[in-house]
Amino acid sequence: MEKQSPIFSKLYDFITWLLQRTDAFPKNERFRLAARLENQSFSLYEQLSRAARSRHPADLLEQADQLLGMLRFYIRLSHDRGLLSLGQYQFAAASLVEIGRLLGGWQKSLITRASASP
Repeated sequence: MEKQSPIFSKLYDFITWLLQRTDAFPKNERFRLAARLENQSFSLYEQLSRAARSRHPADLLEQADQLLGMLRFYIRLSHDRGLLSLGQYQFAAASLVEIGRLLGGWQKSLITRASASP
């Protein structure tokens, strides 16, 4: 995993959990909502990977935060449409909150580092 950073391991765990759930979506939802959930999750991981390799990751992390927001929306919509149980929704929401905290901490560390530089 990406530099063994907690955000990458948490997101990896979330994606593996999510793929198991979306496999059980009805066929019509697999091509609609499941595809969006999966693509958004993969895009978030890819964006974080780009940021980890970038000399100037702030903009990439901002874009990752936007991807995370859309992922939260798709998770909520999946629950509201009866595709995720309450327990599954709660697990997903808690996972995304944790990933958001880690992302926010990463963003904050860049600000702190930038203000400490001469």
